[in-house]
Amino acid sequence: MNQLGIKALRPGPSGTETAPNHANYDESTANPFPNLPEVLTLKNGKKVTTAGMWWNQRRPEIVEDFDREVLGRVPKNVPKVTWTVTNTVTAMVGSHPVNGKQLAGHVDNSSFPEISVDIQMTLVTPADTTHPVPVMMMFGGGGLPGAAGPGGRGGRGAPPAGSDPPATEQLIADGWGYASINPGSIQADNGAGLTKGIIGLVNKGQARKPDDWGSLRAWGWGAARGLDYLETDKAVDAKHVGIEGVSRYGKAALVTMAYDTRFAVVLVGSSGEGGAKLHRRNWGEAVENLTGTGEYHWMAGNFLKYGASEATFGSKNAGDLPVDAHELIALCAPRLTFISYGVPEKGDAKWLDHQGSYMAAVAAGPVFRLLGAKDLGTSDNYRTEKMPAVNVSMLDGQLAWRQHDGGHTDGPNWKYFIPWADKFFKH
Repeated sequence: MNQLGIKALRPGPSGTETAPNHANYDESTANPFPNLPEVLTLKNGKKVTTAGMWWNQRRPEIVEDFDREVLGRVPKNVPKVTWTVTNTVTAMVGSHPVNGKQLAGHVDNSSFPEISVDIQMTLVTPADTTHPVPVMMMFGGGGLPGAAGPGGRGGRGAPPAGSDPPATEQLIADGWGYASINPGSIQADNGAGLTKGIIGLVNKGQARKPDDWGSLRAWGWGAARGLDYLETDKAVDAKHVGIEGVSRYGKAALVTMAYDTRFAVVLVGSSGEGGAKLHRRNWGEAVENLTGTGEYHWMAGNFLKYGASEATFGSKNAGDLPVDAHELIALCAPRLTFISYGVPEKGDAKWLDHQGSYMAAVAAGPVFRLLGAKDLGTSDNYRTEKMPAVNVSMLDGQLAWRQHDGGHTDGPNWKYFIPWADKFFKH
């Protein structure tokens, strides 16, 4: 706060609807900043009309804004990661034989031995295939199959009776593999952890600078290092590796995909503010929640400026951000991008702003089309486009949307996600 000249932050709205400062859920006041930054206009005002202009000029501008103001920069001097296989198993996932590997990614900490970082990842691939398979990397703590405890089921626990098989079983049955990467082994999910983990290691245990990375970028960096390993594993079709996460890890999955163009597909589960939801929307969780004590570590220090009520620079709000969520989604184009939500009645809170996330996906559409991919197939008017009904699939293009009738999970969407990805991968 001192580095940034901030004297006071605005408190974020409360998720409790009876609280005096409860979040807004009135659509008539939900768009105080109705105009989003134009995704296909250069900073000099020129329109982006070709794929070359996007890749060489506009995309780097957007990445720079996210780096500086929102998510923070990955330092140039991040040490290298050495992967080792620490355990292997043969087991069953559902009725299918699999090979499992427990992996440790040791980050070189010779520059600051007081902090050690060992990325935990498991890889599970079908045992009865002779060719490399596509793999979904999932943020979570999944253990090896056959291991005791919920981790053995892909870290998602046993599903309730009558529901779909776990994602891990669906993937293996369809001839995919899956990897599970533990975000906590990369960077802690709290502010106190910023002087530890990979962020602390690079900073030698000192506090961050305003444009240093937060946990979302750190988790994305760790996933990218996991992909480095997968590129060396003969069982994996490294050109078809995806990334998935739910809630805060849904945000991380979107950030991972946006920055690392080697990932071929993303499933963004219930990501909300800091993920697929527009910052400029006044609905549910707000920028001020992300700048508060519980969540600021996800973002760059500079992001705090947009929650400041009193500072040397005056005050700033969501309308002052140079970028918004539609541009994070656009950075994924033309690769396969599936935005998933559930319903408030089952616990996928209104807080997440399903409509605001849908608007962001609509507003990202022109970039997908410019790069030769198919968008949601709507008009480009994000102000008037209304979210489709629950369980209505928008899966015709490389940009996809589906709101299932379950809760704060992407579980019910896997059986739609896998065939959708198969179609484009010709798997």
